[in-house]
Amino acid sequence: MTIKAELLEILACPRCKGDVRLNEDGTGLICDGCRLLYEIRDGIPIMLVEEAKPLD
Repeated sequence: MTIKAELLEILACPRCKGDVRLNEDGTGLICDGCRLLYEIRDGIPIMLVEEAKPLD
């Protein structure tokens, strides 16, 4: 399941308030500024800093 473009346009990183983008396989949202990955579970983006995974 993928996120609709309209939703992606309004989502922002909860830490820096910057833009997020869909990762290549569509399973998460990436904030390039914070280098964090927010997972998408059952079609719902989990936009909690505590749940985000750092990018290597």
